[in-house]
Formats: sequence, C-alpha cells, structure tokens
Amino acid sequence: MSGPLPDLPVALTMGEPAGIGLDITLAAWRGRGAFSVPPFYLLADPDALRRRADLLGLAVPIEVTSPERAVSVFDDALPVVALSASASAGPGAPDKTSAPLVEEAIVRAVADVRERRAAAVATNPINKAVMMEGGFAFPGHTDFLGQLAAAWSGSTVKPVMMLAGPELRTVPVTVHIPLREVPERLSSELIVETGRILDHDLRQRFGLSRPRIAVTGLNPHAGEEGRLGHEDGDVVKPAIEALCADGIDATGPHPADTLFHASARKSYDAALCMYHDQALIPAKTLAFDQAVNVTLGLPFIRTSPDHGTAFARAGTGTANPGSLVAALKLAAEMATVEASR
Repeated sequence: MSGPLPDLPVALTMGEPAGIGLDITLAAWRGRGAFSVPPFYLLADPDALRRRADLLGLAVPIEVTSPERAVSVFDDALPVVALSASASAGPGAPDKTSAPLVEEAIVRAVADVRERRAAAVATNPINKAVMMEGGFAFPGHTDFLGQLAAAWSGSTVKPVMMLAGPELRTVPVTVHIPLREVPERLSSELIVETGRILDHDLRQRFGLSRPRIAVTGLNPHAGEEGRLGHEDGDVVKPAIEALCADGIDATGPHPADTLFHASARKSYDAALCMYHDQALIPAKTLAFDQAVNVTLGLPFIRTSPDHGTAFARAGTGTANPGSLVAALKLAAEMATVEASR
C-alpha cells in the first residue's frame, strides 16, 4: 500500500503559541467523543500546553509520548510529542523566539507522515509577521510546505489552496496578491495547472470518480461576451477547453454571482475561482466555523483551520474549536480514502 495508513494518528502542529492554537487543541481533545475526533497528537512544548490548560481551568491530562504510542494514549490523555525547547510566549503576547519551535513542529509533522508514523498533517494557525521577525524565510505555511514537499518528492511542487466545507469546496487560482494584479497574473496555463491538481486530488483523496468542476469567470457576468472584459473569452474559456480535452469535467466560465446559491451548488463538486475573495467569501459565509483549509498538490495530506491566530481570544476560553475539529476529521477521512486507492 503506497498511501498513508488510516489507523495512524494525525500529526497536529502547535502553531503560534501566543494564539488560540493551544486553546482549540485542548477543546478538540475534550470533545473527542462528542465530535468523533480521530486520534491525533500535538507537536508542542508540553509545559506551554499545561500552562494554557491551567489558565483556562481545564483538567486535561497531558501525556508526553511518541507518535507510535499516540493512538493507545488518546482516549485517556492528550498525546504530546515534545519539541526541542520551551515556548515562552504567553496568550496574546507573541514572541519572535517561538518561530524556530513553530517551524520545527511543521518539519517534524511532515517527517512523521513520510516515515509512516502519522497519516496526515494538520496545522494550527501561525502568524506570518511573528515568524518572519524570528527568521522564517517564507511568506506563510503553504510556501514552506511546498518546499518540504519538493524535498520529499525530488521535483517541483505546486501547492494549491482549497477551502472545504460541508456544502462547498472552492479553489482560488490566484491567491495572496493585490486585486489589481489578478488580470496580469492570470493565465490559461495557470488555470489548467490548478484545475488538473484539483481534479487529481478530488479523485485520490476525496473519492470522487469523476469530479465536476465549475470554473468561474473573472469579470461580472463572466465578461458578458466581451462587453465587460476580454479575459473570460481569451484566458478562462481556452483553459476550460484544455481541461475538457484532458478528460476533466470542467464547465464555465460561470458568472460568480449566480454560482454559489443552494441550487447551483448541486451541479458541481468544486468551484475553481479566479481570485482569493471570489473563492473564500462564499466558503466562509456558508461555514465559517466548519470550513477547512486543505493544501492540494502535496505528496502528503495537510489540513488547517480556516482562521488565524486570534490573539485577542487566546487564553480567554472563547475560541471556537469547530474548524480545527473539522480539519482533523477531514485529514483522517482523506487518509482513509487515499489508502484505499
């Protein structure tokens, strides 16, 4: 069997220790029965986790263990695989000295999947500014995971962001760039490359035998036959034709303003969108506390909550663990599907 094994735990990273990652991890473990949370272990500083549990008034047993023992420990204690140093940052008070520990957790989680100690990677939120101040050389999680994936596979890897919720999956073709740059950066080749990765992972990790992909237009009304912009006819339409020539069930370009209501969503399995907000606004509107950030195109499964570090909520007991619970469950489900292929 070449894929990850579904009976292995999910490797969950600590994320930014000054944020809500520790809070929602504790809450997810406490709700493991009610929410059917799959076995996971946390790569973290155990003392930082204990301090957060004490602050929140949570009597959570914490056991420092190994990935190999995490499943057997999980019912009775929150399994923690200790990092190499202590995290000094308190809730809501980020400290750049945490950056190496946050990076270490990500590296070790990926290594655990590669060496078959874990089925998938789930990541708690990080703060890009804090990480970069501490010497992190990447603009965010996804870029760093792409480098780790390239080292794993020995070839160039293109990570693709998906927001996945109970009612909608969306993928932006262009992501964290200014809106004014989207028309210049958008190309038929980029749409085709992203669409191929989306189709592949929907088949291999979501179990869809013939995924239906709805492709949005860039402009209002998908350009209205050129009267509202030429990109839909000159860039998006040729990309859809190329995807169809590959045997991919891609349709469009569809006007984005009519693609996300309940009836329209029944006609496709994922929407391939042209820019960040076009994809993320409908996904987060429909399922803000349940949507999951999934990175497609990697040789390993990676999921994450769809929110940030929320420093103001850290240590207050008000953080909602719903998106992390969904991320853990989806990671385990994807691992099971991939292992069965």
